[in-house]
Amino acid sequence: MSNQDTFRSLPEVHQSIPIPKGGPWLRRVLAFAGPGFLVSVGYMDPGNWGTDLAGGSKYGYALLWVIFLSNIMAQFLQVLCAKLGLVTGKDLAMACRDYYKRPAAIALWILCEIAIIACDLAEVVGSAVALNLLFGIPLELGVLITGLDVLLLLGFMKFGFRKIEAIIVTLVLTIFGCFVYEMFVAQPDWGGVVKGMFTPNLPDKEALLISLGILGATVMPHNLYLHSSIVQTRKSGDSPSEIKEAINFNRTDTMFALSLAFFVNAAILILAAAVFYKSGVVVEELQEGHRLLGTMLGGASATLFAVALLASGQSSTITGTLAGQIVMEGFMRWRIKPWLRRIITRCLAIVPAIIVINASGGKDTVQLLVISQVVLSMQLPFAIFPLVMVTSDRRRMGEFANKAWVAALGYLMCLVIGGLNVYLLYQTYQDHQDLIPSALVVGFLTAVAAFTVWVTFFYKAKPASPSPSE
Repeated sequence: MSNQDTFRSLPEVHQSIPIPKGGPWLRRVLAFAGPGFLVSVGYMDPGNWGTDLAGGSKYGYALLWVIFLSNIMAQFLQVLCAKLGLVTGKDLAMACRDYYKRPAAIALWILCEIAIIACDLAEVVGSAVALNLLFGIPLELGVLITGLDVLLLLGFMKFGFRKIEAIIVTLVLTIFGCFVYEMFVAQPDWGGVVKGMFTPNLPDKEALLISLGILGATVMPHNLYLHSSIVQTRKSGDSPSEIKEAINFNRTDTMFALSLAFFVNAAILILAAAVFYKSGVVVEELQEGHRLLGTMLGGASATLFAVALLASGQSSTITGTLAGQIVMEGFMRWRIKPWLRRIITRCLAIVPAIIVINASGGKDTVQLLVISQVVLSMQLPFAIFPLVMVTSDRRRMGEFANKAWVAALGYLMCLVIGGLNVYLLYQTYQDHQDLIPSALVVGFLTAVAAFTVWVTFFYKAKPASPSPSE
């Protein structure tokens, strides 16, 4: 099913990992294992910490159902991403570039870059805070260190993509181990945990903001682009039977890794509910959460909290940098040296992070992380809709095209998320009409409508001349 177009994102590692033909089942499972873990770090990154600490400390266990539902949605969407990459040989960014008219593709690219900047901002700030908590390093210097060390880690790619996967798996297991200990010492109310996980409830309007932040932090749009590319690091074969086998193995890898991510994601909120909500404390800063854990649960708990935060920030900056490269290459087909692409991607996160930290004085880190994740939620429909549309297209996917119920469920997710985002924007406007002029809102909506009409009915693509890379 693979397209004959030879352009690939992450070309230095494309189909670089051989898959054994035959042999023990476990050996083949391990050969495919890895991409799911790289994707899973996006579901336990510092953005999740901000939304989960805010939700747990304000509402106890009440928003656990949002994490549970978001994780189910994430598994559904990530399986579609893996299928897209394996069947078409294209990542989601490349598919969007080919599927939509050029202005629409560029708009999707800009929206995706905004989401990546918001995500990177959370990751860089989280790592900087962790370095400050563990070693007393100033936040501004911590931001720079985070930007430099992720480039060093990505340098391991010249030794093979498996080295990057090994680093990520180690960091993920470190985070997992830290929160196993935190759950042991926090002694949460497990009855409340079960009730919160299976009883949908939004206590107030602010809970909707935090819930959308949780959704954006869990179902991260850049992860959809990342997964559709990195599954192509395996040389799994092009025949229908080989593609089907690869899809099945990647589904197992994805579901296992995201189940671990669900535990960590839920554990952060459970910890906040069991310790902070129970004591009547609303956590506004990661530093405050660290200090309170030391007071309430002991120094080991506080230290492991910071260690897990550092591992979370470092792992997610690595995958965020890869996602930025994939998006830039896929949408724009820019061929520049990998180290230069990664420096550009890092600067897009580091510069805003330093500006925000200087402006806020390093305060209100949790609120900053929540807002960054709401930005991700706003971008989600613009990634989910193309994903479902392309994977439902039989001309591109052949026998692997989505069944009708899969497509319907995907579009329903997109509509629900989009509807909630529109409602949140409406509520924000209602609460801040004195700060947001009506003319600005009308002008923005008019511009969006005019752009949509122009692209749909009036834009005519120029004949494309073949590029050297094609």
